[in-house]
Amino acid sequence: MNKYSDFTDHELIRLYIDGDNHAFTTLVHRHKNRLYTTIVLLVRNRDLAEDIFQEVFIKIVNALHSGQYADNNRFLAWAVRIAHNCCISHFRKASAWGKTMVAPYNDEMGDSLDLMEHSAEHHLITHETNQEIGAMLDQLPTVQREAVILRYYADLSYKEMAQTIGISINTALGRVRYAIMNLRKQMLVEEA
Repeated sequence: MNKYSDFTDHELIRLYIDGDNHAFTTLVHRHKNRLYTTIVLLVRNRDLAEDIFQEVFIKIVNALHSGQYADNNRFLAWAVRIAHNCCISHFRKASAWGKTMVAPYNDEMGDSLDLMEHSAEHHLITHETNQEIGAMLDQLPTVQREAVILRYYADLSYKEMAQTIGISINTALGRVRYAIMNLRKQMLVEEA
């Protein structure tokens, strides 16, 4: 067990800024799965997600050392905002944000959603479920898909999601609400 496991994100950041690299390693391990999965779901390409993931942590390190992070007890939300901005920046450069955001779901991305060790049966069930969820997400309008990813995979509050995307809280609520309604409709159609 890591000696830092009971430390808060804020305490780990303070230790890191004071020169304790192990504290930062703990912070990275604490949030890497959720952050990486969010990036994979946004860009729909594992290799690109790995590149962006590395870019995100370089930006985080630079921001921490330059004093740009103000403790708001939501390190993950701040990191997701950086990741979201990196994704948008990448696709703006490639002029493909909208097209890539609705790219078909593939098996490789489904594997990244299951980051724990489990039995072969559990892996099979999880893989099939992830494929079904991914396929349903792909049917959503881009803004609704993005909202679901940020709300449920990145675990952002509606306020944090609104700040990340640059929309109002009511718009964030609406996008998630309509996405859930659309997902329910898809489930009803599949059950019939």
